Amino acid sequence: MTGRRRTAFPRPFPFLIGTAVAGALLLSGCGVLPGGPGGSGEPVTVMTWAPDQVDDVDAVSMPGVPAMARTYARWINEQGGIRGRELRVITCDERDTAAGAERCARQAVDRGVAAVVGSYSRHGQSAIPVLESGGIPYIGGYGASDEEFRSYLSYPVNGGQSALLAGHGRQLAEGCERVSLVRPDSIGGARMPQLLNTGLLAAQRPESTDILAPERATSYDEQAAKALKRAGGTCVAAVLGSRTETFFDSFRRLEPEGERVRISSVLGSVSQPLINRTGGRKSPFEGAYVTGWYPDAGDPRWNEMREVIRKHAFGDNRIDPDDTGVQTTWIAYTALRAVVGTIGDDTVTANKVTSSLNRGTEVDTGGLTPVLRWRFKDLLGTSPYPRIVNAEVTFQVVREGRLTAQKKGFVDVAEALSDARRTAG
Repeated sequence: MTGRRRTAFPRPFPFLIGTAVAGALLLSGCGVLPGGPGGSGEPVTVMTWAPDQVDDVDAVSMPGVPAMARTYARWINEQGGIRGRELRVITCDERDTAAGAERCARQAVDRGVAAVVGSYSRHGQSAIPVLESGGIPYIGGYGASDEEFRSYLSYPVNGGQSALLAGHGRQLAEGCERVSLVRPDSIGGARMPQLLNTGLLAAQRPESTDILAPERATSYDEQAAKALKRAGGTCVAAVLGSRTETFFDSFRRLEPEGERVRISSVLGSVSQPLINRTGGRKSPFEGAYVTGWYPDAGDPRWNEMREVIRKHAFGDNRIDPDDTGVQTTWIAYTALRAVVGTIGDDTVTANKVTSSLNRGTEVDTGGLTPVLRWRFKDLLGTSPYPRIVNAEVTFQVVREGRLTAQKKGFVDVAEALSDARRTAG
């Protein structure tokens, strides 16, 4: 992915999101967990935030993200820290609200953290300007907001939903004559068909049938009926976030007996925890195609993370090693560890972390992603996602109630993302 030229785009100011670990001390919804035995260097303080205690029935809750950060800190500090430095993690519950995200960002700036790491928020437009004003880098957010792929101080570890959709078109083109896409009737949803179609058209498949759906419906019988009407050699893809389960409930109820239509989605809308919760082998997602960012959860490359959770999470059932949020937090902290290792004996500050990342510090994630590096020439460089450095995805399928690899290795969708942008004009 190196050597790409970046097209001209407005250069935003830096922003941050981070990694955190909750502890006994709670302040304004945030917690601090000190590390174990300190080393010879000054402690490294970072933040991780995610929605934990949420009030709205439609809100996203990701308690495993800060819990994984806490676990990582316990593990690394037991080993003497990062190059002798104690890792201190501040956590903040952003409650899946714009006000909560802004509050967490202000606390990160006030506390002078070195980075925000491995966090989750759908409200980047509220948090990121605050983080940018404090000059704090945001390492490895989940990819739930567009701002993560635009801010000059953002260092994403995956390609976000855009990469998933571009890859999903490629995945479906291999086994589907036609595709119906059920997606939100929203500004964000309006971009989905274009991204999916780049993969379909590249394989000489027709463009998808676009089926709009309300974002907060309790039933999708109308949309399911439209998708079934186009059945016969088709695949039905639904990308509705937390409402994807609701759509496929409607779809399977209306599906004629004996006519099993291939269904599909992307991570974030379908996950292993969702499959487990909806019946495992008897789940309506059995047989579904799914595009992800990382290797499937059963891949041995996750063994180290699983062992750390087993030994250092102390039975915390909020941490599901199959959850993509937990996995992203692990990868983000891996990046932090690599960066801190380049700073020498100096105090680790946000400016030094940013300088190390911009100079081209390499992050080897043990094969969970390609080697990551955020130099100017490594960036994808196309608006609206100029900060993507990892445009690789994985193709998975649900077999016997488990997400398993449909195809070995990663698939690079950088060209598809660029084509989608050119098509948009």
